[in-house]
Amino acid sequence: MRDFSQDHSALALNTATLGHNLDGYGAGWSPERVIDACAARGYGGITFWRREIGGQAVQIGQAVRAAGLRVTGLCRTPLLVGPGAPDDVTGDFRASIEMAAGLGADSLTIVVGGVQEGTKGLGESLKIVRDTVARMADEAQSAGVMLGIEPLHPVYAGDRSCLVSVRDAVDMIEEIDHAAVGLDVDVYHVWWDRSLVDQLARLRADQIAGYHICDWLAETRDVLLDRGMMGDGVADLTAIRGAVEATGWRGFCEVEIFSKHWWSRPPEEVLDLCAARFRELC
Repeated sequence: MRDFSQDHSALALNTATLGHNLDGYGAGWSPERVIDACAARGYGGITFWRREIGGQAVQIGQAVRAAGLRVTGLCRTPLLVGPGAPDDVTGDFRASIEMAAGLGADSLTIVVGGVQEGTKGLGESLKIVRDTVARMADEAQSAGVMLGIEPLHPVYAGDRSCLVSVRDAVDMIEEIDHAAVGLDVDVYHVWWDRSLVDQLARLRADQIAGYHICDWLAETRDVLLDRGMMGDGVADLTAIRGAVEATGWRGFCEVEIFSKHWWSRPPEEVLDLCAARFRELC
């Protein structure tokens, strides 16, 4: 495993850590201010949310690179199935690919959506997800964008993600069998999965689209908005990264903390603490 104790240039910020993905939270920093703050602190990359970018994808991507950083990702495609999916999934999916390409983002995260209306269980919804991702993979590849399928914690199965296990995610990646489709590994969603090591061993390094870090608090009060800062919870961060890096992957570690607690703190404090915890614990 890589040693980050003296160097956190492999750390990327997902701007959700500052509350930028939901109305009414965070300090309201512009993308430019986030870029400057990350560059000043030695971060290596930034992942944005679509709501922050608007029609400025090319300009923001250029600003990131001018500051010596990379656009490590974009969150996210539309939900593909379930109650939150838009009427025009294909059109919204295509728009997200175009935005990621404009930014020059390394990857585009897919949160797949919950159980399709009129069905029960997960099977039918997973088939729709697989077919949709497979249909869009060539467009993503032509745009230079990697699609990262992200399994979520089972608590979200009904409304946010019918894809809840790494096994099912890897199965889907193997079935689609496309160079532009890989796996997003998020500590918050997979820390509990005892099959994680075995499932990741089925993948190559170039099939890891992203690795997201935070922690799961033992007394979580809100499963969406109470993620823990690294080291404050029960996830074995070292073991999880070890399993990801055992594939040969050597990409950025993206801190992504949805937390009303941390969103209430000064962004400078949060950024400094993320870097310190990364060097010490991740």
